[in-house]
Amino acid sequence: MAIQINVQNTPNPNAIKISTSETIFEGPRSTSLKVGDETEHPLAKALLSVEGVDNIFGIKDFVTISKKADANWDAILPQVEEIFDKVYG
Repeated sequence: MAIQINVQNTPNPNAIKISTSETIFEGPRSTSLKVGDETEHPLAKALLSVEGVDNIFGIKDFVTISKKADANWDAILPQVEEIFDKVYG
């Protein structure tokens, strides 16, 4: 069964929170990465490669994605959903 995701708005219009039905970041520490940072985490690496994404913050079963101010969520979100399907499908 594929992972279930729930996209939620945040008070910041340039950030969204994605809660998941499974743990996506192991361990007690959070993961905070910006475009250009190196990581071996397949989800984080793929999310940071999306045009318009600025940084991500994740821990356990959620990830917050922040976009660049001039980017559009309508262009980013379909790619994010596809990435979840590829990585966890």
